Amino acid sequence: MDKMSQGRKIEVDVIIPTYKPGERFLCLLRRLKQQTFPVNRIIVINTEEKYWDSSKYKEIDNLEVYHVTKKEFDHGATRNLGAERSQAQVMIFMTDDAVPKGRKLVERLLEALLWKGPKGEQVAVAYARQLPCEDCWPVERHTRRFNYPEVSGIKTLADLPKKGIKTYFASNVCCAYRRDVFKKQGGFVGRTIFNEDMLYAAGVIQAGYGIAYVADARVIHSHNLTAMQQFHRNFDLAVSQADHPEVFAGLVSEGEGIRLVKETAKALIHQGKAGELPSLILGSACKYAGYRLGKGYQALPLAFVRWCSMSPQYWRSL
Repeated sequence: MDKMSQGRKIEVDVIIPTYKPGERFLCLLRRLKQQTFPVNRIIVINTEEKYWDSSKYKEIDNLEVYHVTKKEFDHGATRNLGAERSQAQVMIFMTDDAVPKGRKLVERLLEALLWKGPKGEQVAVAYARQLPCEDCWPVERHTRRFNYPEVSGIKTLADLPKKGIKTYFASNVCCAYRRDVFKKQGGFVGRTIFNEDMLYAAGVIQAGYGIAYVADARVIHSHNLTAMQQFHRNFDLAVSQADHPEVFAGLVSEGEGIRLVKETAKALIHQGKAGELPSLILGSACKYAGYRLGKGYQALPLAFVRWCSMSPQYWRSL
């Protein structure tokens, strides 16, 4: 018996940061109620109490809500607040727009935490497959297939030479964490503009644990981002990497980006959607420009950095 159970029934809490939650969030909560493995508590850390309408969620009897201000919000610290309120052996972090697909999401993630790596590595993190929404644009639809394939797997330190930065990929759009390891590793980075999930994943890989990708644990989640939104997002992604050279130094991510563009272009042509190629090219150019500027953000004027970022409030205290 895995020591995670400690001789008793495993408890699972779901922790969700929210900001102006909409109908997808209510759908998420209802789908969590339908899971084959019951969720103990749903812990919500909501940004700005004025945007929270408690009357919408009266049917969710295991919901706990805590409020922070927009000024207090941080990608890592806010999630840590949720973790501090949990005593469950497993914590599943989700975003407020990731809707479970099917009733076995929690069950499949729990099963994956019991997997072992090729050298017996304990799995500390298990993340779900993200499926595109019905209105997902063709380019983003293929990006989902590229990042979230149909085959599950475990990544360990041995994969770093071959997979590079992808070894550390573990999206907390929907991701299960062993609480004992989470506490041992110190949780998420307390202040970060973005990428807190990858920073944590890098820590557990370096500590000798494994990361499981669970293809049959599925959520519906995608965004139709404009070219400029992609620019801002990749700028912040690169800032997070520049701020943590101890994790990302020597790991090149441009190669994966080029492979994604090539495969997407081939798929669009094969599907008779060559008209989407200009959108792919523009979006890819903006992603690359944002990434390159973000990597060297320390040399840029602060006003320009704020303009480039999708989180201008992050820079106000600097």
